Amino acid sequence: MTFVQIIEYETTRDEEMMRLWDEWMRMTEGKRTVAREVHGKDRENPSHYVDIVEFPSYEQAMKNNDLPETQRVAERFRALCTKEPRFVNLEVVEQTP
Repeated sequence: MTFVQIIEYETTRDEEMMRLWDEWMRMTEGKRTVAREVHGKDRENPSHYVDIVEFPSYEQAMKNNDLPETQRVAERFRALCTKEPRFVNLEVVEQTP
């Protein structure tokens, strides 16, 4: 069953955040289990972002989370945020095209 993680955060350092994401993508090539990711910026609050990350399953999400590269980047990610990010973990119960 598909698993989705929603990451909601605020930052004024969006360029650094994008470089960090690109670095994570390079470091985890061939290892990461992310099936799809959508990165969104709030039109009414330009420092507010939402990432929607899809995984094939909860187990695959945890495997991705446990990668040493993910752990290192997560620490740096938090440092770039203006307040603690919010993580919402969702089991997909229905999906339409």
